[in-house]
Amino acid sequence: MIVKLKVNGEIRSADVSPETTLLKLLREHLNLTGAKLGCDVGDCGTCTVIVDGKSVNSCLMLAGRASGREVTTIEGLASSEQLHPLQETFEELGALQCGFCGPGMIISAKALLDKNPEPTVFEVRDALSGNLCRCTGYTKIIEAVLDAGRIMSTAEAKS
Repeated sequence: MIVKLKVNGEIRSADVSPETTLLKLLREHLNLTGAKLGCDVGDCGTCTVIVDGKSVNSCLMLAGRASGREVTTIEGLASSEQLHPLQETFEELGALQCGFCGPGMIISAKALLDKNPEPTVFEVRDALSGNLCRCTGYTKIIEAVLDAGRIMSTAEAKS
């Protein structure tokens, strides 16, 4: 089956079998390896991407269901000249250690900040509740999301 979708602003297509997941499509057919294969059952969040504005576990979504939709992966956040504010604050605050959960964590945070640029700590915790990190205590991650929200709100107010 031919799957055609918009990934990180670019129309892409691939010929995949009906049981192919969105994660497998991204990684194996489109060479976008930022979303990781962790648990493969939707528990860890390492495979999180944004589909039509909502964060989803790409290991659970069939590629065919993504056809005609807009997908954002971690590769779609930064430009060649500048990191996304979320990526910058995660780096500045040392929010990640091993980095395996990072792409999914940042994408979940982006989905939240796109809808609510000034979330509370509890809203950040809720938005990240589907993302597991084995290295940190989440404190720096939450701080990074809140800081990025403030940076993004300030930038929007100036423009």
